[in-house]
Amino acid sequence: MKSTLFLLIIIAIPLLLTSFVIVQQGTIAVVTIFGKYRRNMTPGLNLRIPLIERVFKRISIQNRSVEMEFQAVTSDQANVYFKSMLLFSVIDEQEETIKKVAFKFIDERNLMQALIRTIEGSIRSFVATKKQAEVLSLRREIVEHVKDQIDSALEEWGYHLTDLQINDITFDEAILKSMAQVVASNNLKAAAENEGQALLITKTKAAEAEGNAIKIAANAEREAAQMRGQGVALFREEVAKGMQNAARELQQANLDTSVIMFSMWTEAIKNFAEYGKGNVIFLDGSAEGMDKTMKQMMAMNKLMDDKK
Repeated sequence: MKSTLFLLIIIAIPLLLTSFVIVQQGTIAVVTIFGKYRRNMTPGLNLRIPLIERVFKRISIQNRSVEMEFQAVTSDQANVYFKSMLLFSVIDEQEETIKKVAFKFIDERNLMQALIRTIEGSIRSFVATKKQAEVLSLRREIVEHVKDQIDSALEEWGYHLTDLQINDITFDEAILKSMAQVVASNNLKAAAENEGQALLITKTKAAEAEGNAIKIAANAEREAAQMRGQGVALFREEVAKGMQNAARELQQANLDTSVIMFSMWTEAIKNFAEYGKGNVIFLDGSAEGMDKTMKQMMAMNKLMDDKK
């Protein structure tokens, strides 16, 4: 009797211990009975039927990441090398979703192989329609294309694509050198254009400044000439008045007015020679010329007297 009880206790303890299943946080345990899906166990301490229920697979519902490196060919036959990071996770904790994740693939290796090859194929098909010069500027478009292409397939597997980051896009060394040469030549072209524009602006401003200086000088010369003309006119007027007054005084003293007029004429000539801007003064020095000049001065004096 005692031996039977002891045997039952020995058998019951292992069975009792195997009745408890601990599921870690962020994990769902899939339970089967004789190979057929039975139920899911949530995180924490769970009970199961010993020897009948078996934990078939533990599925993580946390985010998972994988790095990928692969090659694609553009429409102009350039090799493009990609380095990217894929972030994905289980869609949700619903029973149907967990069943898809548990039974769609034999194991984890087959899932990752299918996932990576699907994404690589989607990117290769997109890059094949683009030229090498376009690829570097199409990171966002590539990611959007991949999400549109594989979202439905991942949903059938119970997963969804959280993020796809293309970290690096490179080309063959020969292509990189040619691209660098194109960039350098474009920079030189832009620098030459900028230098030409700067030179044009400098010359334009210099021409404008020179034109303004010429205008200012011309205006100043015109004003100076006007003032010189006014000064000469005033000078002539004063000379005429002086000659008139002197002639009148000589007449009152019964003296010949031609003497004073000749003296004032010579003084005027002297003044012209001393302060004038010209280099030559043309005078008729003959006796006939002097006589003619005196007669003209006498006639001018008489005319002024008649006006009085």
